[in-house]
Amino acid sequence: MTEEILINVTPREARVGVVENGMLQEVHVERSGRRGYVGNIYCGRVKRVMPGMQAAFVDIGLERSAFLHAADMAHPALNADPIDGVAPAPASAPPITELVHEGQRLIVQVIKDPIGSKGARLSTHLSIPSRYLVLLPDSVTLGVSVRIEDEAERERLRGVLAGLVEGGKFGLIARTNAEGLERDALAEDVAYVTRVWQVVAEAIARAQPGQRVYEEPPLPLRVLRDLMHDDIEKVRVDSRETFERTLDFARQFMPELAERVEHYPGERPIFDLYGVEDEIQKALRKEVPLKSGGYLVIDQTEAMTTIDVNTGAYLGSRNLEETAFRTNLEAAQAAARQLRLRNLGGIIIIDFIDMHDDEHKRQVLRTLEKALARDHAKTTVYEMSPLGLVEMTRKRTTESLARQLCEPCATCAGRGILKTAETVGYEIFREITRAVRQFEAEKLLVLAAPAVVARMLEEESSAVAELEAFIGKSIRFQPEEQYGQEQFDVVLL
Repeated sequence: MTEEILINVTPREARVGVVENGMLQEVHVERSGRRGYVGNIYCGRVKRVMPGMQAAFVDIGLERSAFLHAADMAHPALNADPIDGVAPAPASAPPITELVHEGQRLIVQVIKDPIGSKGARLSTHLSIPSRYLVLLPDSVTLGVSVRIEDEAERERLRGVLAGLVEGGKFGLIARTNAEGLERDALAEDVAYVTRVWQVVAEAIARAQPGQRVYEEPPLPLRVLRDLMHDDIEKVRVDSRETFERTLDFARQFMPELAERVEHYPGERPIFDLYGVEDEIQKALRKEVPLKSGGYLVIDQTEAMTTIDVNTGAYLGSRNLEETAFRTNLEAAQAAARQLRLRNLGGIIIIDFIDMHDDEHKRQVLRTLEKALARDHAKTTVYEMSPLGLVEMTRKRTTESLARQLCEPCATCAGRGILKTAETVGYEIFREITRAVRQFEAEKLLVLAAPAVVARMLEEESSAVAELEAFIGKSIRFQPEEQYGQEQFDVVLL
């Protein structure tokens, strides 16, 4: 499998595309006016303690107060790498009122960006990630990412980490990238991350509430730190300045891979060259076509994301069961890719086409799990329900691609549907009846969208005549090009 990382930088925006075998798998977007906060450490002040929610709201200098749950202040044993999308098991926490009080100064780290109407989510468990390790300054835990499955390698890494921690002053977690590394490489990483923590600790000592004491590096460097591995053939950067910075970063922290970072000087935009722009546009649509002729319909709501699988024009198999099975196999792979590409998180329901064969159901589920294995975010897939639904979760730390790039439609207010011209026409009739009962007028003028006016003067002309006779007043309609289909005004003259 060939993998490439494409970095497109303009003065106000950085975008990163991860391409596997010529197909876009991930898109990351960061704008200078709206950078993400995940990983940043702040000096905050507790604004409000909510015993009923076991949580507190903390002012860290952002637009909305951030949310700190008591479970994120407890000290469960860490045996996994949160950066790799594997969270530790929750532990019971004491009452929030015993942990914090209003007005308290608190050092916190953002673990989830503000999403929708919700503020950022915080933790008091601080962590400083590097290329191969995560430093836990307030813990003595030595852990290994669960993505490293070989037990002998896990034990070897734990032994190396134990030798690198002097007197148990801090904890360390070996990230997935640490697999197979010798002690010297890990020792260099420990030296780097402890230097970073010393600077952060000094900033914490003098920080005032609302101040940021540690900021994650910009997107191009974060991607290099978190996603660069031996399978990445090239990192192509279209900005000379950003190329120099990423190359310096690579030479310092991953010298064996630095030669794979190259500048793209081409006239044609790099995202156009690889078809990334087209794929981003497709990722904003509800429907995803499948090669077989079937398609997915993806709906993102506040509570969950639903993916509906349809056979469409695919009729190639001998019977309905075989058609459903083939379509579902393809849909499972496509759904996994779309979750990554669109950065969809939280609760996800996939409605596969009904199958009766239990072996077919198992194969579809295994195909989905295998396709999700390459996802950097943690995913959990549950067995298929009696209704043929697959429930799953995907860890969400940032807004989805659609919510980063789009806003609710001003015409339909995000509903995705509009009232018909007929419906609006009957609303106008009711408004006219209401108005003439309340106010005196000789005649009425209705301003509405052209499609609504056309319907009123043509298909509803007899109804308009009956209404004029009923109220004893004339009604004139005037089309307004700038009006949306649901917008109208009744003017008394």
